[in-house]
Amino acid sequence: QVQLVESGGDLVQPGGSLRLSCAASGFTLGDRAIGWFRQAPGKEREGVSCISDSYGRVSYADSVEGRFTISRDNADNTMYLQMNSLQPEDTAVYYCAAGPPRLLFRLCMIPSQYNYWGQGTQVTVSS
Repeated sequence: QVQLVESGGDLVQPGGSLRLSCAASGFTLGDRAIGWFRQAPGKEREGVSCISDSYGRVSYADSVEGRFTISRDNADNTMYLQMNSLQPEDTAVYYCAAGPPRLLFRLCMIPSQYNYWGQGTQVTVSS
């Protein structure tokens, strides 16, 4: 059974940090393009960060560049999103996703390119 299970969402103060985790089962994360996406109320789902292939080419949204870091642990079949210097505008439901073995780099941040999705985890940044 193919499944992605997320954890790590929470309420955090501005300037704080969180690490989101996404554990995969039923397939190997290291063989696929992976991504983190988020959706705020009333807005479309947007790409936050992605790794487009097994060689580890990484992309970040301009709004999170330098603050967020995507990674994956092939031994644990888990992907992560380290989020630092969080701001209220980062408040959203965050989703992990896995796609085909390789995505064109320019397509890596497009939600429709992904086959498998986690259930979402809420991140709220507020004082």
